Amino acid sequence: MSDILTSTPRADGYAMPAEWAAQARCWMMWPTRPDTWRAAAAPAQATFATVANAIAEFEPVVIGVDAAHYRHARQLLSAAVDLQLIDSNDAWMRDIGPTFVRNGENKLRAVDWVFNAWGGFDGGLYQPWDADDAVAARVAELAGVPRYRAPLVLEGGAIHVDGEGSCLTTEQCLLNRNRNPALTRADIEQQLREYLGVDSVLWLGQGVYQDETDGHVDNLACFLRPGVVALSWCDDRDDPQHAISADALARLRGFRDARGRRLEVVKIPQPRHMPRMSAAEAAGLTPTAGSHPRPAGARLAASYVNFLLVNGALILPAFDDDHDARAAAILAEQFPTREIRQVPGREILLGGGCVHCITQQQPA
Repeated sequence: MSDILTSTPRADGYAMPAEWAAQARCWMMWPTRPDTWRAAAAPAQATFATVANAIAEFEPVVIGVDAAHYRHARQLLSAAVDLQLIDSNDAWMRDIGPTFVRNGENKLRAVDWVFNAWGGFDGGLYQPWDADDAVAARVAELAGVPRYRAPLVLEGGAIHVDGEGSCLTTEQCLLNRNRNPALTRADIEQQLREYLGVDSVLWLGQGVYQDETDGHVDNLACFLRPGVVALSWCDDRDDPQHAISADALARLRGFRDARGRRLEVVKIPQPRHMPRMSAAEAAGLTPTAGSHPRPAGARLAASYVNFLLVNGALILPAFDDDHDARAAAILAEQFPTREIRQVPGREILLGGGCVHCITQQQPA
């Protein structure tokens, strides 16, 4: 087990780097849970392998897997992908893995947040979640870095930083009574300052419509570079997402970041036809006690903002939609030196997230 530090990253001179900073590797988990992933997780496993193999063309990838699924995972993954034995309850490494922080001498440490399966017994998506809550410590151990155990229930998808002192988050998630009910907004902001090393917390309202994570910011908006934010956008005023995105746009245009800059907003259209779970897909799930229901016809919270930056590339979900190419073109313009690599997103989306949700970068 990695060493546990009793101070805070800010006190020690550490902060979370932006996601476009150079990376040492990407961490993932292997999906197996039958109430999250249909058909005994076989379609999801194929998609996770596609994502991992794509990332491995640009940087090292480590995937955590339990002993029972090790051999099958090895068969689907390229030889460039490293497999490590890590037990978990599900496969959302962004939320269960550590947030890595770095100091001015490029030394790394890890922040181990408290995880309660997106709400615990008040709207959480499954139980138990104890193995998930132990994943960050295991990853820190494998990475060979000491860790801070933060006194805050938080998932990695709930935050996004610019590497220059600003953090984006949503009120729907971090102010939810099922995360940290004893803490005020000011208390949470102070914890983010201490454990992310940021100076300013920029609060958006709700996340993407029907996002079962209680509105993670990484599905709605993210920094593209300091002073520039991508926003999932909907032009259709009859779509519930329109009002959510319009509110986020107004807030973003009113903010100044930690360096005093006004923010430029780049609109990324949501899929033209928002995907829904089919009857066949719903029938392929095996519900368990306390698991989140995923009925046929349920709208899926698809977003092209849920992409991953890796060394030299951007891994972008595709949804077999008219806007797949448009989203790729907009992001190619924003990242002219990176290859835009689109990967199938639907199977991940059926489980409740997308590419960014299943990955966690380790800075170089």
